[in-house]
Amino acid sequence: MGASFFVMVSGLLTVGLPIFVALTLAVFIGLHLENGTPLMLIIQRMFSGLDSFPLMAIPLFILAGNLMSTGGLSQRILRVAMLLVGPMRGGLAMTTVTGSMFFGAISGSSPATVVSIGRMMLPTMTEQGYDKKFTLGLLMATGALGIIIPPSIFMIVYGAVAGVSIGALFMAGIGAGLVYGAVFFGYCWYRARRDGLEPRPWPGLGELLAAVREAIWGLAIPVLILGGIYGGVFTPTEAAAVAVAYAAFVGLFVYRELDLASLWKVCVDSAVITAQVMIIISAAAAFSWYLTSTGITETIAGGLLALSDSPWTLLLLINVVVLIAGMFLDPNSIVIILVPLIVNVARAVGIDLVHLGVILCVNCAIGMFTPPFGMNLFVASGLGNVRYSEAVRGALPLVWLAMLALLIVNVFPEISLWLPRTVVSGM
Repeated sequence: MGASFFVMVSGLLTVGLPIFVALTLAVFIGLHLENGTPLMLIIQRMFSGLDSFPLMAIPLFILAGNLMSTGGLSQRILRVAMLLVGPMRGGLAMTTVTGSMFFGAISGSSPATVVSIGRMMLPTMTEQGYDKKFTLGLLMATGALGIIIPPSIFMIVYGAVAGVSIGALFMAGIGAGLVYGAVFFGYCWYRARRDGLEPRPWPGLGELLAAVREAIWGLAIPVLILGGIYGGVFTPTEAAAVAVAYAAFVGLFVYRELDLASLWKVCVDSAVITAQVMIIISAAAAFSWYLTSTGITETIAGGLLALSDSPWTLLLLINVVVLIAGMFLDPNSIVIILVPLIVNVARAVGIDLVHLGVILCVNCAIGMFTPPFGMNLFVASGLGNVRYSEAVRGALPLVWLAMLALLIVNVFPEISLWLPRTVVSGM
């Protein structure tokens, strides 16, 4: 039963049906073949899958990220990053990494990070002698930090599906994001030294302080969001609402780069993105319910546990499966389809579900720039006005670097778990 059902789902995806159609249609066919099961259950399960308070954070964080990008916050933050690390050997490349980490902390979206940072850094790095393929690859790889550094839409979806604290996931993502960024910092320094790129002059403390003063409204956003969550002032969903109000205020009245026309466009664009995410979540809720109610989830869990009861062996298997899935599916689809299948297995062998969430997050971040269907590949090729094949050649060497960061996060769970265990009692 389980094997034939997944063959059917794979076939529907292979013929090019949208993910939400493929999942819903598979459940419809499965229920239709079972006598006495009302098909209305599909609609009920789709709506109940969206009836979740934590999921309300998704449209709000999407809107907040778009407001910050359009309202001028990202440009000012990137200038601070450039003044901080730009004078170092390989400083421009390091600025791309730093800027992606900063912007990831306010957007929660990988493609949005690539576009926002790439618009400014791609021409600058190319003019300063950096190879264009390397520059595009670095933008794609570090743009993936948008779903690792909190607040992360991926972590919100994972937390809702797996029943894990979103606040704890956000804290765990900080350590993983810093490790991921540190790996690329080291490579940027090595690459610059190999290519004979010299350090640039230090612009002076005064210029740095002036840039920080100009960007202080943007730099305060991660402190406001994460500090409010960890301090118990508001929930992640309430934090998203605060971020929207704050970003709109700064864009309209402080930097004055937002007007009513651009505000309306940002709202429309955010609504479209939200609809795309939510319809997949609703379809996946019905899909997950079907897997559970028919016993397919338990069958798969039992099969995996029969292979091995070693946490390391099962983690290796999970990493391989998610890395392959990331080549073809977006992160939210992956977490919704796979988490119901593996969460019981992870729990049975003692894998911490917060640590598992971070591992899946880093895997999916790598999938964002892995051929053939990594979203960042298409975004970067359009941004750099290059062929898709050139974007792939730029990304492939950096996939291995990202996998090194993934290995470190897997082998050393405390990187992810130290902060949430320190702050959250009982973890």
